[in-house]
Amino acid sequence: DVQLVESGGGIVQPGGSLRLSCSASGFTFTWFDMYWVRQAPGEGPERVSTINTDGRSTNYADSVRGRFTISRDNAKNMVYLQMNSLKPEDTAVYYCARGAIGSDFGDYWGQGTQVTVSS
Repeated sequence: DVQLVESGGGIVQPGGSLRLSCSASGFTFTWFDMYWVRQAPGEGPERVSTINTDGRSTNYADSVRGRFTISRDNAKNMVYLQMNSLKPEDTAVYYCARGAIGSDFGDYWGQGTQVTVSS
């Protein structure tokens, strides 16, 4: 079974940093792009970042470009999201997702990790 397990969320002040981690199992990790998707209360999901299979190509939503960095370690089946200069509007549940053709948000999600940016 596909499993994605996120960790690293928490409460941070504006301007602070967090690093999210995602452990993947149950599929051939190197065959898939990976996404980070977030969802704030009362809003739809937003794909904030994408990384391709070998980690050499990344994409970011305009809302996070220049502040967030996605990376992956194919030897460990891990995906990361380094989040710097956090803003209150970054508050959301963050999900690791397996990329899928034709799906903006991937075909499998983890359980999510809460990120709260507040003073």
